[in-house]
Amino acid sequence: MNKLIGQYPDASGHFGPYGGRFVGETLMSALLDVEAAWASVKNDPAFMATYHALLRDYAGRPTPLDCATRLSDHLGGARIWLKREDCTHTGAHKINNVVGQGLLARHMGKRRVIAETGAGQHGVATATIAARFGFECKVFMGAEDIARQAPNVRRMELLGAQVIPVQSGTRTLKDAMNEALRYWSSASEDTFYVIGSVAGPHPYPEMVRNFQRVIGDEARARFLEKNNRLPDLLVACVGGGSNAIGLFYPFLDDPCEMIGAEAAGDGLDTPRHAASISGGSPGELHGSISYLLQNDEGQIHEAWSVSAGLDYPGVGPEHALLHDLKRVRYEGVTDEEAIAAFQLLCKYEGIIPALESAHALAAAIRVAPQRSRNENILVCLSGRGDKDLDHVTRYLKEAKGRKSE
Repeated sequence: MNKLIGQYPDASGHFGPYGGRFVGETLMSALLDVEAAWASVKNDPAFMATYHALLRDYAGRPTPLDCATRLSDHLGGARIWLKREDCTHTGAHKINNVVGQGLLARHMGKRRVIAETGAGQHGVATATIAARFGFECKVFMGAEDIARQAPNVRRMELLGAQVIPVQSGTRTLKDAMNEALRYWSSASEDTFYVIGSVAGPHPYPEMVRNFQRVIGDEARARFLEKNNRLPDLLVACVGGGSNAIGLFYPFLDDPCEMIGAEAAGDGLDTPRHAASISGGSPGELHGSISYLLQNDEGQIHEAWSVSAGLDYPGVGPEHALLHDLKRVRYEGVTDEEAIAAFQLLCKYEGIIPALESAHALAAAIRVAPQRSRNENILVCLSGRGDKDLDHVTRYLKEAKGRKSE
């Protein structure tokens, strides 16, 4: 296996043929400033010590590594382990990245932060760190996602953020990112854009990965401590892909299999899905080249998922490279499978997962019975599901109605 850790991105922000920085002149200056600031702190022991202290004392790290014993016994086959990112402050992995970018914004002397959000967890995390550091905060969120994720909208507003509804396009995550980039191009002098995933232009895919790798670093050390071996399979959900790259990256040079669970919506054979690798092709979106949902003319297709956080028509460029290298398998998980996994984890482990995380869990549930009992599957439980309860309840009620017709 070629050594992958530390090899990518190159100096221009490329992961093989993917990544890069394809933006207009108005954004280039802002990105170059972020790149220079990031280069000055990413290997600075004092900056990183502050970052890890905040993760420990404010975000609540390290998060637990938990064996889902009852669920594993119910399924038969391999043991399923959960990396419990739902236990962090704000309830998801997003805080890991936002703490780091918040520190960078403060280092750069910015007074305002902006963010895009889909399921709302990144918006909540950004609003949280803005309150902690005294930033003004604006969060761009698609009007459709505002309706789906009302509890997180209330949390952001309570934390002092201005939630800006985006009415353009499909009124979801892609459009929220469009609007955030547009705003930043006119306000970058005093504003820092906190991108929530490993997508977007250089240096964000590398920066977000490095802030999220704490997931995999902790999981690797703790799993070895508990089991004196590495897991056989790692599984994480993939929208933009930050929790997945955070789990996978520290294991890339190890002999562990990896599955990225994409949102297959109503099925990959339908137009209603958000599986950019399984059902897409290479193209450019939001300043970066990666796999996208697009037609032959390069027009972006509407993405669909029951999970607002996976409802994005692209994927981070490092995931595109890992797919091409066949280092990670990317598989679709339907809405129906994700809802079933959501219910199983509630029933057998007393844990309510985010719908995003339920996609990863569903992929693990699919393969666990096919493996021996002495094998281990490590799932990134990227967030908790409080935000999804109303949405899941509506889904189940509508599904029951369809069956009774």
